Amino acid sequence: MKFYEMEQDEGPRYTGNLNAAHRWGLPGVESTCPGCNLGGRMSAAQYPCVDLSHLPEEEQKKLSDPWPVPYEEFARLRELVRPLVPSGAQLESGTKFGPLTGTASGYFGQLFMQNPWSLCARREALEKLRAAGVRGLQGCPLNVRFRQKNPPQLLDMQLELRGRFHPACLPAREPPCPTCGQDKGYSLPTPPILAADSLPEDMDVFRLADWSALIIASERLVDAVRRLELDGVVFRELETR
Repeated sequence: MKFYEMEQDEGPRYTGNLNAAHRWGLPGVESTCPGCNLGGRMSAAQYPCVDLSHLPEEEQKKLSDPWPVPYEEFARLRELVRPLVPSGAQLESGTKFGPLTGTASGYFGQLFMQNPWSLCARREALEKLRAAGVRGLQGCPLNVRFRQKNPPQLLDMQLELRGRFHPACLPAREPPCPTCGQDKGYSLPTPPILAADSLPEDMDVFRLADWSALIIASERLVDAVRRLELDGVVFRELETR
């Protein structure tokens, strides 16, 4: 099975733009971890299908403010939302929850990426991909106002974090901190190489667990997109070992 990085098609016809943001998110960390003295690492993970509206209003307010908080408060908020998110979710600073809310304008392809770490799909495109047997597709309707007549029905895709980089493309690292689970990190490998034995067999699109801003598609999804002539994104094959 081949795997690909998914990217937005930069063709001039794709003028779609979302002036929108997720309603809730985990804040930054102003203090360092008492175990390793590292600050909080930021994540690009997004869970648009997670609804936090039933939480107390005061807690929602805290989860709507990205301003850094003490580590202890961040840890409390993280545990507050943990029962509400998918099992195994990595809850780091910057993780977003709830549908995108705001305004939208321009022309959107059948698939759309506002940035490298977010993926949206028109409802009809999602239905076609599911009918074609593509797995791991879960979308939440955007809460946006369009500035045109007959706007598309866009869904914000909720992607699981799966898969790892192959050690061959990574620098030597110290073990993760036992308190916060972080290490000192690294830059995006160039080129990235994926560890074949870490890649999922039960889903065809996901975020890379080692780099949440990287959206990965399987050969099955790529073949379906091309066969169905769905536009808006391009694919770059990645090496796996």
